[in-house]
Amino acid sequence: MYALADCNNFFASCERVFRPDLNGKPVIVLSNNDGCAVARSNEAKALGIKMGDPYFKIRDIIDRNHVAVFSSNFALYGDMSRRVQEVLRTFAPSVEQYSIDESFLDLGGMEGIDFKAYAERISRQCWKSTSIPVSVGIAPTKTLAKIASKLCKKYPRLNGGCYMHRPQDIEKVLRSFPVADVWGIGRRSAKKLDQMGIRTAWDYVSIPETSVRKLFAMPGFRTWKELKGIPSIEFEDMIEPRQSICVSRSFAHEITSLPELAEQVANFAEGTVVKLRGQGSLAQELVVFAMTNRFKEGAPQASGGICVPLADATAEHRTIISAAVDATRRLYRQGLGYKKAGVVITRLVQADGHTYSLFEDKDAAEREARLSEAIDSINRSFGRGSILLGLQGDGHIRMSREHQSPHYTTLWEDIPGVKVK
Repeated sequence: MYALADCNNFFASCERVFRPDLNGKPVIVLSNNDGCAVARSNEAKALGIKMGDPYFKIRDIIDRNHVAVFSSNFALYGDMSRRVQEVLRTFAPSVEQYSIDESFLDLGGMEGIDFKAYAERISRQCWKSTSIPVSVGIAPTKTLAKIASKLCKKYPRLNGGCYMHRPQDIEKVLRSFPVADVWGIGRRSAKKLDQMGIRTAWDYVSIPETSVRKLFAMPGFRTWKELKGIPSIEFEDMIEPRQSICVSRSFAHEITSLPELAEQVANFAEGTVVKLRGQGSLAQELVVFAMTNRFKEGAPQASGGICVPLADATAEHRTIISAAVDATRRLYRQGLGYKKAGVVITRLVQADGHTYSLFEDKDAAEREARLSEAIDSINRSFGRGSILLGLQGDGHIRMSREHQSPHYTTLWEDIPGVKVK
C-alpha cells in the first residue's frame, strides 16, 4: 500500500503560515522576476486566475479583488518543505520526496490498520506541526494514490485523507477522472488518446494490453497496470544524484557591463556548488552561457556559451566560481545588453571513492577543501550568503522581487517578533 502526501497550493500556503490574516482570501505567488502566477489559493482560482497567467494581464483582477501578491521566496518554501518531510517520516519507514510539495510513503507491511483514519491522521499532524494543509491519498499503487490525494482537494468532507482500495470504488472514480490528469500521461499521449476517443482513466484501462504496449511503450504500459491496481512503478526512498546541475536566471533589466555580468554569473556558480556539495558529487566540467533579449526588435543579438574542462574533479567554491567568471570574461561582448545567463556543471562523479590525478597539488587541494568546508559551516550556522567570495559582490541575483515576503525561518533578522500586552 502507498500514500501520496500533497501540500495544497504549497507556495501560497507557505505565505499564509506567517500571514494568518490571509486565510480565506485570494493569494498568488509569482515566478522569477515577478513574471507570471505559479501558485494560487483556491480563492484566487475562483476569480479565474490561471496557472501561468502573466502578472501584467491580471492586474485588473488583482486590484479589483484585493488579491495578495507575493514574489517567489524559495528559501522559505524549501525550509517549510523540509518541515513537512520531518512529519511524514514519523509515519512510514520509507519516504520518497517526489517534488518540493509531494512525497510518497511506502506503507508495506502495515496491513490491518484503518488506512482511512491513518490518512486523516497524517494530514492532521502536518497541519498541527507546520500549518501547511496536506492531502493524503492511500491506494494499492502510486498512481492511484495520486488520484486519491486529488479527491481530498475536491471533497473537503474527506478531512484531508482518502483511502481508495475497493475495485468498485476505483472504477467509479476512474470513470469520471480525466485521462489527461493521470500521473504519467504526458501532453502528447493525452492528445493521442483524445483523438482515439479515450478521455477518462477508465477508458484507458479498458484498452487491451497488446494495444497499450504497441501505442505507448513501457511507460504507458506501467501506468495502465498501475491504474488496474498492479504496482509497477518502483519506490525510491533514495534520491539519485543528478548528472548535471544548472542555475540560470533572466534579469529584471538588461546587463551591459562586464563586472555586473561576471558578478551575476559568480552567484549562479555558487548556487551550483551548494547543490553539488549537497549531493556529495564532484564536477569535471562547467558551461557558462549568456544571451540577449531576443524579443527586443532592432537590438543586436547574441547567444552562446563556453565549456570549461576542470583540471581535476572538484566541488570547491573558489575553483568553480573563478572558472565561471573567467569564462564570462571570454564570452562577454561589449555593446550588448544581456537578459539571461547561467552556469551548468556537468560530468559529475561521486566524491566517495573518486581517484585523483597523480599530478594534483595535494597541499593546494587540501587548502581549498578546508576553505569550502569553512564557508559551508558558516552559511549553515548563520544562513546562506553570510559569507561570500569577493567575485560575488553583495551576493544578490538581479531579479525583480517587489512583493517578496521575509525569510521567516532562514534569516535571523527576519524571524517574526511577538508582542504580548
